[in-house]
Amino acid sequence: MSTRQRIVPHLWFDTQAVEAARFYASVFPDSAVRSVRKIRDTPSGDCDIVAFSLAGFEFEAISAGPVFAINPSISFMVNFDPSRDGNARASLDMLWAELIDGGNVRMEIGSYPFSERYGWVSDRFGVDWQLILSNPDGDDRPFILPSLMFSGDVFGQAESAIDFYTSVFDDANVGQLVRWGEAGPGNASDALMFSDFRLANEWFAAMDSPQEHGFGFNEAVSLVVKCGDQEEIDYYWQKLTDGGQEVQCGWLKDKFGVSWQVIPTEMDDMLATGTHEQCDRVTQAFLKMVKFDIAELRQAFDA
Repeated sequence: MSTRQRIVPHLWFDTQAVEAARFYASVFPDSAVRSVRKIRDTPSGDCDIVAFSLAGFEFEAISAGPVFAINPSISFMVNFDPSRDGNARASLDMLWAELIDGGNVRMEIGSYPFSERYGWVSDRFGVDWQLILSNPDGDDRPFILPSLMFSGDVFGQAESAIDFYTSVFDDANVGQLVRWGEAGPGNASDALMFSDFRLANEWFAAMDSPQEHGFGFNEAVSLVVKCGDQEEIDYYWQKLTDGGQEVQCGWLKDKFGVSWQVIPTEMDDMLATGTHEQCDRVTQAFLKMVKFDIAELRQAFDA
């Protein structure tokens, strides 16, 4: 396995994947759209696939029609650490101004018990960001962390999910666990108000939300697991579908409803370097698959 980011957030848009990626790359520091390509003749028609990085953290996106709508069940925390950036507060406010333009406030920017400066915004494309001024004396964390919110039917299961995920991935450990305590509803005092954890050397956050939001995890924001060979594909597929469900084209849902894609990096390379005909053959091959089979993808590419 290469040193490429192992777990990559994937955003599903109707038609705006390229526009959104270019916008994010223009407002986040040290960011770029790395590639734009098209796969043809899918059930959603011709789809743009975009790879981009924000401050070195990789994302992928697709324009595949209005099948799924992004919601705040998976958001992205952005840590502004004064020990790294002497202008952290000003940098936070500048990014907030860009993201709120055409977007919606979920938690107004301001001072909270957990941070001197924090705000939660849903941007013009529906993607949710939590901007926070970090405590420079706290544990070191990366600039961007995907954040999972467990609510509704899965409220109270954040800690179980963390235990499960850290058992599946290597280079994994649990960081902070902050419980609701007396502030929690009813008998849910042990639920997690905030937590963070590491998978494959990448940090994530999670919380239990006692509110009824009317949304939950769906395919609009999924987590892509990049696999170097068939053995890795088989391993992650078996582990992540335990108690969950297989879907299609490398997609699955785990027991908590979170969507994952278990993808061979070799297929990315095929679609990036192949001719139109090769890419079309690979696309038609993977559309028929549930779990990916690298040998069949190679056969389609080389036919």
